Parts: sequence; C-alpha cells; structure tokens
Amino acid sequence: MAKRKTPKVKDLGPKKITDEQLKEIQAVFRAINAAQSDIGSIEIKKHKILHDVTQFQAMANSIQEKLKEEYGDVDINISDGTIREKEDEQADS
Repeated sequence: MAKRKTPKVKDLGPKKITDEQLKEIQAVFRAINAAQSDIGSIEIKKHKILHDVTQFQAMANSIQEKLKEEYGDVDINISDGTIREKEDEQADS
C-alpha cells in the first residue's frame, strides 16, 4: 500500500469564545448601536430645527418688509418697539 502524500488533518471542529467573552462583546456592540441610533435621532431633530429656523427667518423678512413699507427705512427696537430714524452712514476715508 502506498504512503499518503498529505498528512491527515484532525477535525477539531468549530472553536468558540467563552460565554463571558461573548456577553462582553455583545454588550459593547449593543452600546455602539444604541449610540448610533441616538446620533440618528439627534440629526433628525437638528434637521427639523434648521428647517424651522429657515421658516422663521422668512417670516421675519416678510414682517420687516411690511414695516419698511409702513414706516420707511428705520431702526426698530424689537425689545420695546421704539422707532428711530437711521443715521446717515458715511464711508470711512
């Protein structure tokens, strides 16, 4: 009978990490996933707030235009509503 050219390999079967190691790595990945989910929620809120700010700016511009039509090109104190004529701005020499 002929000799084998390749050595016989022992089937050691699949190796596993310990249950403690598995629980530890699973806990870390759950924490990573939770943090990523939180970031996603925050980004969604941020997007909505940015959209709201854009709408508020458009509303403010509309109000400013109406006030300009009614009172002219003046400065209006938004704390107390007083109107002050704008001073002539002279260019620096």
